[in-house]
Amino acid sequence: MNTLSQRDLQQHVMILGWLFVVGNIFYLAVGAFIFVLLTGVWATSGEPEALAVLSIVGTSVGMLLGVLAIPGLFAGYGLLAKKPWARVLAIVVGILGVVNAPLGTVIGLYAFWVLTQPGAAEYFAEPAPA
Repeated sequence: MNTLSQRDLQQHVMILGWLFVVGNIFYLAVGAFIFVLLTGVWATSGEPEALAVLSIVGTSVGMLLGVLAIPGLFAGYGLLAKKPWARVLAIVVGILGVVNAPLGTVIGLYAFWVLTQPGAAEYFAEPAPA
């Protein structure tokens, strides 16, 4: 495994941070779209059973996608802000995202490769007090 210089590591961490942020904003948008779509379908049908079922399904799916996107958003923000906790969170989110084929697999493997580089721990270490 080739090691990255600090400059290369900084670039890869920034790219990875933006991938996490944009990818999870996409999940939030899909969740909101599903919520609006499924809860709005009953208005066209006028059926009370449709209201009950579609509002439960739309709300559940929308909230599930929203809850699943929150850790990725935090990981992306932390990587961009160079927070010490972000490295571990991004590795965990990346590993869990591997099952989300094909894009989650690529981002998860990329996160694992970047964040397990030998210089990554020093990159995210807190600066020593003066």
